[in-house]
Amino acid sequence: MVTFTVALIALIAGYLIYGTYINKIFGPDDRITPALSKTDGVDFIPLPTWKIFMIQFLNIAGLGPIFGAIMGAQFGTASYLWIVLGTIFAGAVHDFFSGALSIRNGGETLPEMVGRYLGANTKKIMGGFTMILMILVGAVFVSGPAELIAGMTPDYMNEFFWIIIIFLYYILATILPVDKIIAKIYPLFAIALLFMAGGVLVMLYVKNPDLPEMWNGFGVKYEKNPIFPMMFISIACGAISGFHATQSPLMARCMSSERHCRPIFYGAMIAEGAVALIWAAAATYFFQENGIIDQMTGKAYSGAHVATSISKEWLGSIGGIMAILGVVAAPITSGDTALRSARLIAADFLRIDQKPIRKRLLVCIPIFLITMAVLIYSLRDADGFKIIWRYFAWSNQTLSVFTLWAITVYLVQNRKNFYITLLPGLLMTLVCSTYICIAPEGLSLPQEISYIIGGSCTLAGLIWFILWYRKEQNKGCLS
Repeated sequence: MVTFTVALIALIAGYLIYGTYINKIFGPDDRITPALSKTDGVDFIPLPTWKIFMIQFLNIAGLGPIFGAIMGAQFGTASYLWIVLGTIFAGAVHDFFSGALSIRNGGETLPEMVGRYLGANTKKIMGGFTMILMILVGAVFVSGPAELIAGMTPDYMNEFFWIIIIFLYYILATILPVDKIIAKIYPLFAIALLFMAGGVLVMLYVKNPDLPEMWNGFGVKYEKNPIFPMMFISIACGAISGFHATQSPLMARCMSSERHCRPIFYGAMIAEGAVALIWAAAATYFFQENGIIDQMTGKAYSGAHVATSISKEWLGSIGGIMAILGVVAAPITSGDTALRSARLIAADFLRIDQKPIRKRLLVCIPIFLITMAVLIYSLRDADGFKIIWRYFAWSNQTLSVFTLWAITVYLVQNRKNFYITLLPGLLMTLVCSTYICIAPEGLSLPQEISYIIGGSCTLAGLIWFILWYRKEQNKGCLS
């Protein structure tokens, strides 16, 4: 428990120290924000800071910091390192600037922002890539919560019943103004999610399990795949996630001051890192006690099973239900805003005004139909969801690569410390390029060859950056 405690303290210190430094680099001021200059009663609506934080936290806290952390725990306590260091130096910085730059540029969506700094061609690629990711999120974040709720309700209210209910909610949350549903129910969901995390945290110290410590190695590694890059993809949202960069602009359109960027964007990511760390520790204890194979079924424990078992065993029946509702709320509140982001991205690209509801429907109907098609595919067989999840995880992290490179260009052009995103950008380039080579759903290449290709792609990215940087210096754009 010493390593876990130190890791938790490090997250808090990261917010207070490194978060302050990142905020200073950006330099927030008192300029008029898009929420005030573009108020439309639908997406640009000023909201209280505490409520924006709650929404941002729930938007980004999908299945990743819970199910992803549970899967990441199978790699041993190495997951703690990635959660803490990834959150402080990569994920929170990524989320902060994707939101802060959206405010500075009129509430731009992610493809618009990336296009501004990486060019029109990249903008087009990012637009299509981001839409695919949003649809995958909308699909994969239905099955998980539906499975959990079905386990707490009568048999006739099975998983398919709850999939329909959740999807109907997604439709309403995507179309209606942000203050009609999202701003009203998210604080309640946030209470459940924070109760879950707090309850499990307290029980960790009550039970005081003999968790592996860093100085004794990384503990038992249940996962047969190599830690690098598989763990970095599995944990995803608990350390860094490109999906977050699609969500920050939603809240950038509701903020009345740039000075709230650190608590809302950097702070929400630190909170998510803490949730991921708590579940990684709890899952480590679970696997120590039960292994990773269910002896009754002969299959590996699912994230939903681990989360449900821990919640019921540690928090009792009522507390367990509250905790499970927190686990359910996280993916649902990411799925609805994913489809909302898809609507805004498509609307920005097609230049369709979103104030009239008929125009919102015009954009939404194709998005809903495609999402339902992907969802039906994922339910066809037992491996369908797993395949969709893996493609989501890789595309999610690949999106963070584009975002980090775009932020790096912004920092260079504004004569600011660009190493804060260049280094994470190079790391995630290495992770994503190696993963697609080595993964079973990718090219399935031998490990050594995958590392060589991943390293070559990263080196090519670094060379591109150096050449571009020198070109900018020669043009006199940089000091």
